[in-house]
Amino acid sequence: MKYEKRTELSLLLIAGLVLLNGYLAVTLANHQFSYQGLSIISALFVFWTLISLTIRRYFSSADPLLLPLAVFLASIGLTLILRLRPDLFIPQAMWLSAGLIAFIITVIIFRQPEGISQYKYLCGITGIILLVFTIAFGVDIGGNKNWIILGPVRFQPAEFAKLLIIIFLAAYLSERRQLLTYATRHYGPLTLPHPRFIAPLMVLWALTMAMLIVQRDLGSALLYFGTTVTMAYMASGRWSYVALALCMFFTGSAICYLIFPHVQVRIDIWLNPWADPTGRSYQIVQSLFALGSGGLLGSGLTFGYPSIIPEVHTDFIFAAIGEELGLAGTAAVIIAYILIVYRAFRAALASQIPFTMLLAGGLGVLTALQVFIIIGGVTKFLPLTGITLPLISYGGSSMVASFILLGMLFAISEATATP
Repeated sequence: MKYEKRTELSLLLIAGLVLLNGYLAVTLANHQFSYQGLSIISALFVFWTLISLTIRRYFSSADPLLLPLAVFLASIGLTLILRLRPDLFIPQAMWLSAGLIAFIITVIIFRQPEGISQYKYLCGITGIILLVFTIAFGVDIGGNKNWIILGPVRFQPAEFAKLLIIIFLAAYLSERRQLLTYATRHYGPLTLPHPRFIAPLMVLWALTMAMLIVQRDLGSALLYFGTTVTMAYMASGRWSYVALALCMFFTGSAICYLIFPHVQVRIDIWLNPWADPTGRSYQIVQSLFALGSGGLLGSGLTFGYPSIIPEVHTDFIFAAIGEELGLAGTAAVIIAYILIVYRAFRAALASQIPFTMLLAGGLGVLTALQVFIIIGGVTKFLPLTGITLPLISYGGSSMVASFILLGMLFAISEATATP
């Protein structure tokens, strides 16, 4: 217990110093230093330290790296948002506080994680309702129809739906893993179980295609379907599910490309952004210039020109990190994400309960895919997407959902810890 507590507090102190250093570098360079901002940083540091001290009293063996890694990434995000959009610094700090509160609540709820599996259908139905509600009533912001606006509040239901669906999948697949593993029907070269056992996968495929068509959201489509397929493989060990899923996804995507113009635009920009560098491809072209000019150590905070990129504080914040912090900054961010994913799989492998094993593994896959898809889009490795970089990009829905995810992993790591 003492080791975990000491490690967690030491790493949280380092994350606080990163935020303090970033705040001083940005505000002093722009002659915008204020004690109000310094007070906000101090309050955040005290808040996450108190959270650490409190949860360690009841979760003495939980993973000591998850919370510090999350706070480290959020500190980098706050620094970049202060640099790019100073007016959004305080709202983002408030969302970080809300995320920390959500983290505590989630840890308490998931203290006995296997009990959550009893509510799998409630979680799955709620997640699907959120997705359908977004598809039906979503508002187009930034080219993606995945926002819901209720008066002065706007949020992305898909950020929370994905967590509910993963809980459902983990419970459903853990209960039927033998049926999925010992398939009984042959369809040409593929061996699959009875259709009713893979019906949830078919429903999620249909929702994925709906997101791609209606919401113009290729990123979420890849994220949902990739996570579902990977979890099905983890539960069954059968490559035939992966092959079938890939065939279905690429067939549906090809049909969408031929029919829907907005899908054609995304793919065409990806294949050849230089055909229209000042028009439709402006974002990705400027992103590539920013990453290329960053070099090893970057231009330094406030000495680059990332504000040229539209929506740089959300979708393209990784390009700003590459320009002003260079390869060193981007490598630090990627390594932090890798460590989170590694700790998720570590908790999954340590679990003796199929549900918690699949849940931790699914959350790790979700995090890895989300980071891969957004960084791949910014670097032109993949088509552009509308998803955010977890814990770094500006956005309340993403911030709170990311801390809920980490709260689940934290509780699972405590439940699977070796006495």
